Amino acid sequence: MSDLQLTNIGQLVSYNSETRGMETRDNVEIAINDGVIAEIGHRVNSTNKQIDCSGKLVTPGFVDAHTHPVFLNGRENEFTMRLKGATYEEIAAAGGGIINSVDDVRHASESELFSRVLSRMDRFLSMGTTTVEAKSGYGLNTESEIKSLKVIDEVNKRHKIDMIATFMGAHAIPHEFKDNPDDYVNLICNEMLPAVAQQGIAKFNDVFCENGYFTIDQTRRILSEGTKKGLTPRLHADEFENSSAAELAAELGVISADHLMNVSDAGIEAIAEAGVIAILLPGTTFFLGSSDYAPLKKFEDAGVDIALATDFNPGSCYIQSMPFIIALSCIFMKMDVMSAVQAATFTSAKSLQVEDKVGSIEIGKQADLVIWDIERLVQIPYIVSDHPIRSVIKSGELIF
Repeated sequence: MSDLQLTNIGQLVSYNSETRGMETRDNVEIAINDGVIAEIGHRVNSTNKQIDCSGKLVTPGFVDAHTHPVFLNGRENEFTMRLKGATYEEIAAAGGGIINSVDDVRHASESELFSRVLSRMDRFLSMGTTTVEAKSGYGLNTESEIKSLKVIDEVNKRHKIDMIATFMGAHAIPHEFKDNPDDYVNLICNEMLPAVAQQGIAKFNDVFCENGYFTIDQTRRILSEGTKKGLTPRLHADEFENSSAAELAAELGVISADHLMNVSDAGIEAIAEAGVIAILLPGTTFFLGSSDYAPLKKFEDAGVDIALATDFNPGSCYIQSMPFIIALSCIFMKMDVMSAVQAATFTSAKSLQVEDKVGSIEIGKQADLVIWDIERLVQIPYIVSDHPIRSVIKSGELIF
């Protein structure tokens, strides 16, 4: 007997690990035991607790593989500046951008940050995201980075959503090291990374490799030191210009290279050969009012695994909706809807090294599911202004 049974599913759309591709199954049922998918078929073992899906679509819960949720306040003033013509780079050069959030985080208490992050996770879950990668990176000193990671860990313990922590002390150069950025790299490598490793919360180590942030050599050193400390490397790469960060990602064998709006053909070839996952973030391009979307077709032609994520953050992308990210991917990058859903579920899970647990609806995996109020997959990006989600099930528990 199952703990929970989903009946009258019109379409079940999910990645299939055996066939290594997406599949659609019609008119099936799902049995869930102890938070895990126990059976999928046309007639499964019955239980007293049933959910009638009313012939609607069911998909895996979304896996958002790139977010920056540990901040205190938004940066609406910068949004206003962009409306008047200022670019992200100009705002950063004038003292805004990432640095603008640092003082808030440094002075905020753990309880203040905990409350903000907890609320943000509520919103993620309501939009169908059941697993989220969460970066530090708005503290930029040892004390505040450790505090940020502790907040992620505490929220993860208290919230239904699964949070996977990434250390990102290399998010920007703080004010006090503006004239000697190499000294800040020394601090990251000699003090922060040992403290993060000892704390044991972060799984990944990420660097913003970009002109004005961290150079190729600095990035190589930070990621290499992190690897020695047991942290898996990932990389913000080639967002505003081609800096050969994708080639560095391939050289170091990082799990993912993210952004990639201005990646070179050589960079695409390099990450394809190295098996690096490309995490595309069309919400950032959209939110910044740009038309510079990542070259999806080139990635597909090269055989690169593609994931999608929100890049939720207080400055350049205040978007938490994976359905909206799918819509942007389809409309502006011409991504096939089925491919977009795979990128937002299974491949995102793969980029976080949790594809054996989440990201697809398969027997033995965690029962993270979205029951939609629509019948067909194409309606997810088609209904851009709404989120036609009827219910979210997390680890076998009906959230709403």
